[in-house]
Amino acid sequence: MPIPDEVTGDEIDRSVRQELMSLPKTLAVDVARNLVMVARLLDEDAERAYGYSRAALRLASRVGAVREAAGFASYGVGKYAEALTEFRAAKRMTGSVHLWPIMADCERGIGRPERALAMAGEPEVRQLDKAGQVEMRLVAAGARRDMGQPEAAVVTLQSPELASSSVQPWTARLRYAYADALLAVGREEEAREWFAKAAEADQGGTTDASDRLAELDGLEFVDALDPDADVEDEDVDGDEEPRGQA
Repeated sequence: MPIPDEVTGDEIDRSVRQELMSLPKTLAVDVARNLVMVARLLDEDAERAYGYSRAALRLASRVGAVREAAGFASYGVGKYAEALTEFRAAKRMTGSVHLWPIMADCERGIGRPERALAMAGEPEVRQLDKAGQVEMRLVAAGARRDMGQPEAAVVTLQSPELASSSVQPWTARLRYAYADALLAVGREEEAREWFAKAAEADQGGTTDASDRLAELDGLEFVDALDPDADVEDEDVDGDEEPRGQA
C-alpha cells in the first residue's frame, strides 16, 4: 500500500523504535512507516489501517509492537478472533499485561462472555494500572449484560472510581456505562443523573451522554437555519432551539 513521502517512520514512539532496532535498518524504516499509517488511520479509516497493519506484519511478525498494532487494527474492523491471536502474541513477546482488558473484550466479540468474565478475576488484573483496571471493569460489566445479567452489570460498575468526584480520562466512559446499565434495569431517574454526570466529565466528546440525557428529557434539538426543519418558535439570533417532543 502506498505511503506518503512525508511519512518517515520517525513519528513512532521511542519504545517502538527500540523494538525495531533488532531489524536491518531499511526493513525497520519500512515497518515503522507502515505503523505510522496504522496509528494515523485507526480512528478515521479502519479498513485502510488494517491493510497497513498486515503489511507491517508480513515484514516483521516477530516484533511485539507490530503484533500489537495488528491486533488493534483487526479489532477496529471487527475481526475479534484475529485480534485476539495478535494480542496474545504481543503479550507473549513483551511480557506486558496492558492488553488484558482488550483481550477480554475480544472474547466478548467472539461470543464468549463467560471467558471474558473469568479473565476479570485472574491475577493479571492486579498488575494493571488504574486505567486498565477500570477498563477491565467495563468489559466485565459488558460480559454480564451479554449473559443476560443486567442487575449484575450494575453492581460490577459500582466502585471507588465511579464514586470519586475526581475527573480522570476514564471517568466519562465509566459514568456513561453505569447510566446505561441503570437504564437497562428500568432505573430511569438514576440513569438520567449518571448520564448528566457523564456529560459533565466528557470534555473530549468521547460519549453521546448529552444526547442520551436529552432523549430522556424528551428534547429534540432542531437547527433553526434548516429550511426543512419544523420550528415553531424561531430564535431571533438563529440559534438551535430545544423543544419538547411528544
